[in-house]
Amino acid sequence: MKYLFAAVMLASAAVGFSESASAMQGCGPGWARGPYGGCRPMAARGPVVVVRPAPVVVVRPRGCPYGFRWYAGRCRPF
Repeated sequence: MKYLFAAVMLASAAVGFSESASAMQGCGPGWARGPYGGCRPMAARGPVVVVRPAPVVVVRPRGCPYGFRWYAGRCRPF
């Protein structure tokens, strides 16, 4: 009787674990495989909000020739 009970418990545990693994299909929770094999969300989502990134401002160093320095908005000699 002990062995029968142990076999039933082992079989029910194996079935329980295999069902949860096949439900996710390798895509993760909330996602499932689509018709072409890609992962798709299982539930409909609300509108997607796209936020544009801020513009990147690159400040170039002012390059004055040798013997000059940047002063008052232009290159001036020392």
